[in-house]
Amino acid sequence: MSTQAADKQERNPRGIPKAPFIADVAEFLGPDPNPENALKEFQTALAKYRYMDHNLTQRRRGLEDKIPDIKKTLAMVEFLQERREGKKAASDDGDDLDEEDLEDGEDKAKPLTTTFELNDTLYAEAQLEDTDTVYLWLGANVMLSYKLPAAISLLRSKLGSAQSSLTTVIEDLEFLREQITVMEVNTARVYNWDVKRRRELREKEAKEGKAIDTKAG
Repeated sequence: MSTQAADKQERNPRGIPKAPFIADVAEFLGPDPNPENALKEFQTALAKYRYMDHNLTQRRRGLEDKIPDIKKTLAMVEFLQERREGKKAASDDGDDLDEEDLEDGEDKAKPLTTTFELNDTLYAEAQLEDTDTVYLWLGANVMLSYKLPAAISLLRSKLGSAQSSLTTVIEDLEFLREQITVMEVNTARVYNWDVKRRRELREKEAKEGKAIDTKAG
């Protein structure tokens, strides 16, 4: 495919080129057909599509692993924020609480006992004291502290971005697999056309040879 043709090629929103379907092989190859070159171009395009498919499949797996972790972290930070707001509201209304409400407030004031993950199969028990700060892993061995509202805002932003990226990746994978199918069909059509053309040429040459032999006889 020429550079000019490649520039004019239709693409999806992320710039992945659309594979042209060859309806008429003879017209596509032109008056001086060279099926071998066409097949090489198809194999090159197929290799590029499959490479992109492989990379996007890996990215999809990464996002599908990442999104549940973000959701879990966000749920925990939101819980800590709700618990802290509940304590503050209870403290502000302390004068109006009856004995039963006071007991509930004392329960909320106690440290929260929970478990946290050390690795995939190992958990430890811990008590969480009232805090307005959490520490978040940002990747590449980087951890930063955030106030609870800022952490919630950051995690919601990251969750939305990851979900949007996953949707885009899935769309691109579907598009790529369609293009791979089209190129495989194109390859088969050109190959079969070339086989048929070669057979017809041999038959024509055989007939011409017989005609020459007949005249000579």
